[in-house]
Formats: sequence, structure tokens, C-alpha cells
Amino acid sequence: MSVAPLAVEVICVFCLAAYLLHKYGNIRRQHVLVTLASLVAWYFSMIIIFILPLDVSTTFYKICLGSIQPPVTPAAILSPPTNATPHANHTYTDAPSSINTTVNDDQSLVRRDALFDTPTCQVPWSYVQEHVLPNMWHVVYWTSQILTWLILPFMQSYATSGDFTIQGKIKTALIENAIYYGSYLLIFGALLIYVAARPDLQIDGPRLKMIGITASNTWGLFLLVLLLGYGLVEVPRKCWTSSNREQLLAYTRFQVAKLSTDKSDTEETLEDILEEVSKASEAIRYNHPHRKYMDTILRKVPEDMQGRLNRGMDDYEDYPDGRSASIPSEKDLVALHRKTIRAVTSQHRTQIQWDILMERAFGLEDIAESEKCADRRFRSTFPQHYTGILKHICTPTVEWYWKCLVRPWVLKVLTVILAIFSFVVIWSEVTFFNKKPVLSLFAIFINVAAQNYDYFYIELASCLTITYLCVCVYFTVFRIRIFNYYYIAPYHQTDSNSLLFSGMLLCRLTPPLCLNFLGMIHLDKHVTGNEDQEIETAYTSIMGHMDVISFLSDGFYIYYPILVIVVALGTFFSVGNRCLGLLGFQQFIGDDDMTSDLIEEGKEMIKREKRKRQRVEDGEARRKSWRDRYGTTKDRVGSLQNRDASDSDSGRGSMKSGALYGKESSLLHRIASQLAKYSRVNDKDDSAQVELLKDSEPLDYDDSLAENEEFDRAKYTRSQAGRSSRQTTGSRWTGGRGYGSQAPPKGLFDDV
Repeated sequence: MSVAPLAVEVICVFCLAAYLLHKYGNIRRQHVLVTLASLVAWYFSMIIIFILPLDVSTTFYKICLGSIQPPVTPAAILSPPTNATPHANHTYTDAPSSINTTVNDDQSLVRRDALFDTPTCQVPWSYVQEHVLPNMWHVVYWTSQILTWLILPFMQSYATSGDFTIQGKIKTALIENAIYYGSYLLIFGALLIYVAARPDLQIDGPRLKMIGITASNTWGLFLLVLLLGYGLVEVPRKCWTSSNREQLLAYTRFQVAKLSTDKSDTEETLEDILEEVSKASEAIRYNHPHRKYMDTILRKVPEDMQGRLNRGMDDYEDYPDGRSASIPSEKDLVALHRKTIRAVTSQHRTQIQWDILMERAFGLEDIAESEKCADRRFRSTFPQHYTGILKHICTPTVEWYWKCLVRPWVLKVLTVILAIFSFVVIWSEVTFFNKKPVLSLFAIFINVAAQNYDYFYIELASCLTITYLCVCVYFTVFRIRIFNYYYIAPYHQTDSNSLLFSGMLLCRLTPPLCLNFLGMIHLDKHVTGNEDQEIETAYTSIMGHMDVISFLSDGFYIYYPILVIVVALGTFFSVGNRCLGLLGFQQFIGDDDMTSDLIEEGKEMIKREKRKRQRVEDGEARRKSWRDRYGTTKDRVGSLQNRDASDSDSGRGSMKSGALYGKESSLLHRIASQLAKYSRVNDKDDSAQVELLKDSEPLDYDDSLAENEEFDRAKYTRSQAGRSSRQTTGSRWTGGRGYGSQAPPKGLFDDV
């Protein structure tokens, strides 16, 4: 008996949840409450997945102990069996004592060994005291239920609310969650009425708790079967598609063309909302009571777009007559604030999706080009710079063998394994309620391991099975279009709303998924109908049974999972995609004209994006080369000042000032004309046609010119400062202001 395995798993699961939250979320930018709630939701859901196998192995050990007959009385121990043969030795086995006893008629000596033929039960390597797991399940289950039904939906609506006060945000959050609470309360109320209508049952505390658990599990199981049936087919299919480079590249190009429409829509929506924000900011001046609300809205606008907004701070006069009628009300500002938050979130999400999709497309095209290389060296358009030991391992030759030769075969083998696993899950879902003969494959495998006391295999098989079920379910959640508003992106790009949503679904779907797994391995007697089974898992003892509602325990929970085969067959033959394609939705079917057109369109978009990024990288390389050769602008200005200081000390600075001023004046005129030329080009309307022209005909503008212009401008400013320092009259900043010949404080009149 040792708590070390349990402690190690608890610590490892916590580290895994923290790592995933750090990878997908942005801890520095998101609110600490969002981080804490998401961490607890992810951690407790994973605890159920990884600790339940320990509960399963412990349950089989208890079943083994329960199969041993109870100890006999001392009189029975001292007397030989009635059917004993004279002058014969008899050996018995008693599991609790494990002491050998030999009965000899001549010596009349009895040693207590065992009284039964049942073999000794081996203690699992992860066995803990009986009260540990029930206490853990109490904390984990009820905390996750409070999170998924109360805290997380409320926090999600509170974060996206457009109200400016705490009371308003709370009111909006309650109204928005009415549909979630309403669906749960509808199921709970129907079950409560059913129990109240039965004269043989009385409503008390335990029954109310059981009705609440039943309502939650019914809601989760209803959604679980639909998501599971889709994921059991799509997960192996996606793995197979990833092994076929041509098919994956075609699908990626299709996604690029499809996502470009969403990206354009989100950008246009954001532009329209920013125009409304600009008009509202212009109408609400600095001295209006609603100005604080307007400043809150402006802070939600991305930093690169805030410069185009009118902040309404350039008019210090009172409002003219009739002007107040056009000022937005607080209710209008609340709606505008809400639209701004959603538009910015949608634009950020689609931009991240676009960047990830482009990186994938570039990598697939690099693989296609590298497969043609005779020297078997991987050539990347945008190479990754490895550091440390990876720099010596990930050579171009190793990358070629892995990406072009080994990886496709690994994915194909993995596809076969996943397909077999999906078939086993579907078969067990359809047949797990049949007790004699046992048809559930999971129940057969685990029962064989339990007879051989292979507890490690029981725990490993249970953990892999539950993990695969979770992968199929949550893969579906973030794949189907109805949930496309939420997106989990790596590299700290997931927004707070998506983190809360993922934690809410984890807590909501994991308990019914685990109960469904216990039914497949025949550890739930109310599902399998084995009433003689008295020992069950500690998790089942916390969840309880649905005896109060017989039509759910004997019907819905047993026969509803059979629908998983219907959903799986529909997914395998792409029935849903074909129906959506007939209705006009863009779906990757592969044998219609719409799909072919979108693939070609995505191919051209990838080419334009690649040329754009190559120009950016070339500019960065030229700037780096310029800095390495001539140094930065600050270094050049400093060296020029030091040179002029030395010239001034030798008395030659005054003789060169006139010539220097004339030369720099002509240079400044040339630079100003060029800047005006480029500003006129950049101020044009950024339509799709103009962008294509820019991509096909890039401007011949060297990035080093900006460095020269900055250097020349600094030199001209320095010479002008030297000339104006000797002129104490006619300055704008002299006189009664008290600034003397110095410039005014920076930022004093920036808004004027």
C-alpha cells in the first residue's frame, strides 16, 4: 500500500494542465481570475481521466477479496474436514492469513493455512486506503460541476459584456446564460415532476441531489454521443489525410480560400465599427459625463488602429445649441462597446487562423519541392532556426528523410491503429449492455487482465481508452462550424473567452464520458443489469445510480449510446457535408466544381502571401546588412556630433556652416519629394485589386533610404539648432511662457 503513484499522477497532471494553459493562453495579458478558473477546470477534468484507472484497478482487487468466503470459526479450524481420508494430508488456502496448515491424523496438529481453494489476491501497486478516492471524487466532481454550470458561463458572459458597471455586467451575464440554465432547469424540473408524481417515492435531500446529477449527466450524454460519433471517424480520417501530402495540400488551399472570406468579413465589420466609434468619440467631448465610457471603448481598439480614431479632445469649447441631441446615450455606448469587443476578438481569431494556415501551406509546398531534389536535402522557403542540440540534429538531410519519407508511413500506421480503436469503441458502445455472453471488447480485455492480476495493464488500457474518447469528443467541438467562434491556438494566442469555453465543456462532458466507459467495461451494475455485483468503483458511489428515474437508468443510459453508430456511418459517407454543399455552403467534397475553384483560388492567395513575406524578409536582411556596415542612426549621429565638436574646437566649424546648410537644404527637398510620392501611394484605397497590383508590381523602394533620410534629417536639425541657438528673438517659445530658447514639454499639445 503506497500513496506514491497517486501523488505522482496528481503532480504530473497539474504540470500538464499548467503547461497547456501556458502554451495556449497568455498569462501575462489575461485576467488572473480567467487563468485560475481555466486552470482548475482543466486540471480537475484531467484528474478524472487519469485517476479513474486507479479506481478501476482497486475495484477489481475488492471484487477479488469479496469472492473469498468469510473466515470460519476456531472450532472449524481445529477439526479436520468431514470427508477427510485417514492418514491423508490436506492443504487449504486462506487469503487473509497466508499461513500453511497441515492436518495429520497421527499427530493431531493443525496449522492454519487456508480453508478455501480460492487463490490469494494480489494487492495493486497503486492501491491506497479506501477513504482517499471517495474524498477526492467528492472535491473534484462537485467543484467541476459548480464551475461548468455557474462560474465559467457567468465569467464568460461577464468578460464579453458591454456594460460599464459591475451591476450591468452581472445583469447581462444572467440574461445571456438563461438559455444554458434554462436547458438544465428544464430537465431538472421534468425529472422533479416525475418523481413527485410517483406515490412510492418521497422527495428528500439525497433524491434531490440525485435528480441534479441525473439532469447534468443527461444533458452531457445527449451531446456526448453526437460528438463522439463524429470524432471516431474524423480523427482517423484526418490522420490519413495528413499522410497524403497532395490531398492535404489541396485541403489546405481550400481552407485558405474559405478562411479569406471570413477574414475579409471580420475586417470589414471591424472597420465599420471603428467608424462608429470615431463618430461617437467626435460627438462626445472631453467635458461630457459619458466621456469615461468612450475612453473605455477606445482602450479596446487595437493599438495599430487607435491613431485613426478621433478622440474628441481637440475642442475645448462648449457644445453648440442642438448638438447634445446627436450625442449617443449610455445604452447606445453599451451596445457599441459590446460590438467592439466581439469585432476585435473575431478579427484577432481569424488573423491567428490565417497565420497558422499559411505556415502549414508553406511547409507543405516546401515538402512538395523538396521531394523532387536528387540530393535529398530539405529546402525551406522560410527556414526555422534551431538552437541547442536541435541545431545539430535537425539537419537538412534529416528533415528530408523525416518529412518526405518516414513521416507519411508513420501517419499511415497510426491511422490503422486509430481505425481499429474506433471500431472497438463503436462495437463496445453498441453491445456493452449485453451481459451473457459478454460482447463488449473492452470488458473482455480488462476481465482477462483482472483474472491474471495484471493491474498495470488494467490502468494503462483504461487510461488510453478514456483519453482516446476525450480526443474524439473535443476534436469535434473545435471542428464543427457552430462552435467556430471559439478557437484554441498555440503560442499564447488563445483569447480568454475560448479558454473559459474549453474549460466549461471539459467539466461538462467528462463525467458522463467516464460513466459511459465504466458501463463498457461492466463495472456499473445498473447499466449491465448485474444486481449480484455489490462492489463498484468509488467514482460510481459518488455519482450514484438513477434508480429514482427508472426510464433513464433502464432505457436512455443503456440504449441511447447505440446512436453512435448512426452518427459514425453518416460521417463516414460525408452525409452532412454533402447536404450543406447542396444548400450552398462551402464544403470540401472533392468531386464538385465549387471545391476545385476554391482550391485554385487558395493556391493564388498562398503565392501572394509568400511573395509578401519574402519582401519583408528581404527588407529585414538589407536593414541588417546596412546596420552591420554603417551602424545604427544613433551611432552615426553621435559620430557626426563628435566630428563637428572637434571641428569647432579647431575653428573650422563656422567656415563650413554655410556650405553644409546649402547642401543639406537641397538634400532635404529631394527627400521630401520622395516621401510625398510614397505617401500618395500608401494613401490610396486598399481594395483587393490595388493589393494585387502591389503584389505583382512592388515599389522599388530601398529600406536603407529610410535610414539615410533619418540620418540627414537629424544632421539638418542639429545644424538648425546651432543657428537658432544664437537667435534669441522671434522664437515661438520665448517670452512670457518661461521656456526660453528650449522646446516646449513633449506631449503638452499633442491633441491640438
